[in-house]
Amino acid sequence: MKKKLAWIPNTLTLGNLTLGFVSMLVASEVTADHPNPLTLFSLSGFLIILAALFDGFDGMAARALDATTDLGADLDSLADLTTFGIAPGFLMYQMIFQEFKVDLFGQADLFPLGMLIAAIFPICAAYRLARFNVDKDPSSFTGLPSPVAGVIVGIFPLAISILPIPNYLSIPIFIMIALLMVSTIRYSKPQVAIRGKFSWPKLGMVLTGIILLVFLIGPMRWPWMLYGMIFFYVFSGIVSFLIHTIQELKV
Repeated sequence: MKKKLAWIPNTLTLGNLTLGFVSMLVASEVTADHPNPLTLFSLSGFLIILAALFDGFDGMAARALDATTDLGADLDSLADLTTFGIAPGFLMYQMIFQEFKVDLFGQADLFPLGMLIAAIFPICAAYRLARFNVDKDPSSFTGLPSPVAGVIVGIFPLAISILPIPNYLSIPIFIMIALLMVSTIRYSKPQVAIRGKFSWPKLGMVLTGIILLVFLIGPMRWPWMLYGMIFFYVFSGIVSFLIHTIQELKV
């Protein structure tokens, strides 16, 4: 029965991977003469955010149906690398980093510096996911979870459509988020807090509350609300790490 039901969470996982792939296809459609490239970039980012919902639901479905399998776990890692590692790096390259090239050997724009910056994200995501597969902690994550990191980048084009962010800020933020994935900072697992208390009615209430909140703050401001929630999560891990480090130094 366990293997028979495994197709349900695996289908959600493949939906996550598909959305990540489509996100890259959408971003690749932007050309130099496109009349409104930010619209396509925003759609590409939104697909990454939507994929994060699939990534969350596949685990919930697997636990609720008691259909967790080794195949599903490996499939989830591959999907996460595509959607939250490769797709965000490609999106940022298409949107910002492709402009960064360095003259070399007397030839203009020979060295693709932007490609190297964009590659940092999938590299860090791949290392973080591989480390997670061999060193799992049931109570916390080591390093920023790749879906959270991918969503931060996915929100970026939606946020700059409201408030432009200069490159001298976007580049270090992009690199910092990538490095947080491979850091040793501990982040809490939300699913641990709700495990044993899960029910579909409660999930429906939570989703309804989120929709109402988005409606109240306005459709144009929801990216900033999501950024605020993610910033709190990222900051909480950093603060806990600093407190733990200070306590060890005192000992």
